[in-house]
Amino acid sequence: MGDSSRQRADRRRAARIVALCLAVSTASAFTAAQVGIANAVPDAPGAVRPARVSTPRLAPLPESQWTDVHNAVVSKYGVNGRVGNAPATLLHIPALAEAFLSFPAYLTRDSSLTPRHRSLLILRTAWLLNSDVLWAEQVPAARAAGITAADVRRVADGPDARGWSPFDATLLRLADQLFRNSFVNDAVYNALTAEYDVHHTMDAVMTVADFITLGLMYNALGVQPDTASADRIPADVPYLVVVPRREAPLTTPRIEPVAGPGLGITRTFARHPALAAARKELGYINQQAKLDPRYRELVILRTGWNTRSEYEWAQHVGSFGRGREMGLPIDDIARGPEAPGWTPFERALLTAADELYRDSSVSDRTWAALAVQLDTPGIVNALISAAQYRQVAIALNAFGVQLEPGDERFPAPGAN
Repeated sequence: MGDSSRQRADRRRAARIVALCLAVSTASAFTAAQVGIANAVPDAPGAVRPARVSTPRLAPLPESQWTDVHNAVVSKYGVNGRVGNAPATLLHIPALAEAFLSFPAYLTRDSSLTPRHRSLLILRTAWLLNSDVLWAEQVPAARAAGITAADVRRVADGPDARGWSPFDATLLRLADQLFRNSFVNDAVYNALTAEYDVHHTMDAVMTVADFITLGLMYNALGVQPDTASADRIPADVPYLVVVPRREAPLTTPRIEPVAGPGLGITRTFARHPALAAARKELGYINQQAKLDPRYRELVILRTGWNTRSEYEWAQHVGSFGRGREMGLPIDDIARGPEAPGWTPFERALLTAADELYRDSSVSDRTWAALAVQLDTPGIVNALISAAQYRQVAIALNAFGVQLEPGDERFPAPGAN
């Protein structure tokens, strides 16, 4: 006897429930391993307000424990021999603090941008990351730049709020697109370069990119805002990030690299020597950080994949990071943490890279999984490798740095 239409519908509903249960039990492994590499990308950042860690995972290093090495860093980047919670947290690893405080010092004091434009970019980035730490640090500078209390709040309202000049709105849209898409579409880029020369353009992009890195780390480490400042992100403004779909990757450079030998990324940054000289973070990650290179490359490659930065991916699969030479399963990195074959710790590293990208922090569960094999400085080094290469990927994508001859491209979308 044939089934009734209601019976058939009931069976279809039951099948969907079973399929959903199976999907939950196997997480994204089924999607990554069976559907293919193209689907193994986390959701884009900015879908929900990033969650905050309410207590420090790594407390600021007390002044009583500072050595001459710490004092040298503080004398360079502090004010009157003092630093806030964020730099004091980085002081647990003095070489890291020295490397990572150099670039924001340039961006906030010495870049080609006006103080107003710097503040708009940094405040919007702080809002996107839901970082009260960055917001509280920057609001006084915004006031000093002549930005009114109404405009500070309007930054949270976003680029479509009434009252912005067209170029102010362009700066806020730049921050939104770089955060969400790790890229900036032609319309915003063209509006930016209609007013900015190459140095200003590079400084603007790198201001957003570097403060994304700082905000990711402060979020993940649970850095709390300094109690001396009462400035906080407006809690009553809805969290909404609206940007157009990311356009296709660039096939020609937007920032033409200088002529001569060397990698395209190096020759691109050579267009702006002052900016290039202030960037010391990569030297720390690739030369000083005490992290197994295999683990470092794992999180960098996953970050390159998530941000759709093919240049970053190619360099770390190949001649710079040498991921393939190390024996890393390259296609499985693209599939993500739920691809079969990862050890629990490798899966934790890939999950941390995904969470930093999508959630702008890492969960307690992921932090605990990393702590099974790494001490706290080791966790910091793993996370900062992912966060810093988010900055690099944004620059590579936005400036249109082209692949080197013979570079290995992303895995084919249908690969299994």
